[in-house]
Amino acid sequence: MRTVDPGTGTEADPDFTESSAESPSPPPSRRLLVLCSVAGFVLGGGVLGLLWGLSGVHAGALEDAVAACQALDRVGELPDTSRDARPSLTPGLTGERLHRMMAARELSAAAAQVNANYQPLADHIDGVSRMVLSLHFNDIAGQRHLTQAKEICARV
Repeated sequence: MRTVDPGTGTEADPDFTESSAESPSPPPSRRLLVLCSVAGFVLGGGVLGLLWGLSGVHAGALEDAVAACQALDRVGELPDTSRDARPSLTPGLTGERLHRMMAARELSAAAAQVNANYQPLADHIDGVSRMVLSLHFNDIAGQRHLTQAKEICARV
């Protein structure tokens, strides 16, 4: 019996027997697909994180720091109690000035909570507010905090 080679269309040797069971080819590897998926996920997550970080989450910190410096400036000059025997009776320290001092403290704390670069400002304004609340305006540490806070405010 003559057989025809299916691949070439020519006659095949009589010893040629066509195997009915061809060896199955291995399934295509999914490694490349998985690798590309993981790389895309990591790249997308990185871009999303970068955009979120730059989206203005920290935008309010500068405004809070500026507002804290303005409130501190509006407190005005603090009275000199170095010669007062009874500093609690010092005129000129009104409730309005105390509220501004507390506003400066809270605004600087809010700025420092969002952006750690404003932590020194918050620390110094807190020191000034403690001096003001205690009515010991001649406190050396409080005066140093006031000087430092004003220097930082000049740079903000």
